Amino acid sequence: MTPRPFFLLVFIFFGYAFAKAQTQETPVAPYIKTIEFKGNTQFGLLPIVQLGSPITLSFDDIIGDEADYFYTITHHDADWKESRLARAEFMNGMDNVRILDYTNSLTTLQLYSHYTLRIPNRNVKALTKTGNYILHIFNEDREEVFSRKFMIYQPQFAVGVQIKRSRDLSYVNKQQVVRFFIDSGDTPIINPKNSLTTVILQNNNLKSAITGLDPQYILGNKLEYRYDRELAFWAGNEFYNFENKDLLAVSNMVSHVEVKSLYHHHLYTNASRFYREYTYDPDINGNFLITSTQARDVRNEAEYVWVHFAVDALKVGEDQEIHVTGNFNNYELNDETQLAWDPVKQVYTRPLLLKQGFYDYRYVITDKDRKVSGEHKISGDFWQTENEYQVLVYYRRPGGRFDELLGIGSANSNTITN
Repeated sequence: MTPRPFFLLVFIFFGYAFAKAQTQETPVAPYIKTIEFKGNTQFGLLPIVQLGSPITLSFDDIIGDEADYFYTITHHDADWKESRLARAEFMNGMDNVRILDYTNSLTTLQLYSHYTLRIPNRNVKALTKTGNYILHIFNEDREEVFSRKFMIYQPQFAVGVQIKRSRDLSYVNKQQVVRFFIDSGDTPIINPKNSLTTVILQNNNLKSAITGLDPQYILGNKLEYRYDRELAFWAGNEFYNFENKDLLAVSNMVSHVEVKSLYHHHLYTNASRFYREYTYDPDINGNFLITSTQARDVRNEAEYVWVHFAVDALKVGEDQEIHVTGNFNNYELNDETQLAWDPVKQVYTRPLLLKQGFYDYRYVITDKDRKVSGEHKISGDFWQTENEYQVLVYYRRPGGRFDELLGIGSANSNTITN
């Protein structure tokens, strides 16, 4: 067996002790690629599924030695602290078992093993409670190689959502404001300031979520949230994107192709759009889709390609960094996503090893601690930008031991109003 790269987070005895304390997603091991996690959506994005609906996780191991991987599932409250529920209370069946569905790559320059996990399955027959969950993936040495969050809901509350332009004249052209109401119907919400939690998402990105707001108006069993500044999101711009489903073809996104030990696709240099006028360019809101004209089955026949990103941005300070990010890397910021200044070309560049497909991405500016200080200082912010918003409503019943996810509402900014 090929030796595994050293990637030690914490030694985990049977994968359970660490999971009890884990509240955030574990960074991905460098040999794990193309993580797709989905419910009933076309794209691999944050799964928010109705109770009883299936979810599917797939990923590639580019060492390609048919390594063994195992999974566990933990249940969490609205703030992502692990809930007090015992495993038997939220799961019918058992986890901490090996992923059995895998296949090796065929006719590809880059060897890899493709793994697929579906829930429910013969071991985890059902997840029986609503709320937040984390799926943890371990290797045979019981090191956690990555984890992913997902949510299960049961629609008991009606949630109405509208997208508005900001009323603050300083940001009226740069921000989008979410307003919403919650109608619990015949179920009275007791002490909503302490028992109710709302989470507002832009483009399914948990890292930019807004939470912690109390209802402003309570009319019977209807609660209204009409905040302006507190529920304002920077509108951003449409994502940059590229498609490289044809390995040898150039396009309006791929400037030229090189063939070395692997294929190299050089993208056209992206221009900074901060000072430009808004131009509508349809995107898929930060997501990605694996496609290939050469493959009959993209799961194990699509090729891995070195994709060379370049952006023509003003040179940032020594205490700042520029990163390329999107749902393809779960919006993570690390050494792999950091662009380097090319003094010859006078642009920032970065090659990433990606599976063939269609990818949305954007560039962000961070400080040295990789805290985002300029999410849209390269792309700009425009109120016209098309964004998808979701409102999640959690409720802890009197005497309850966990936060139930009982309401989901969504709206798109293409219906924005003043």
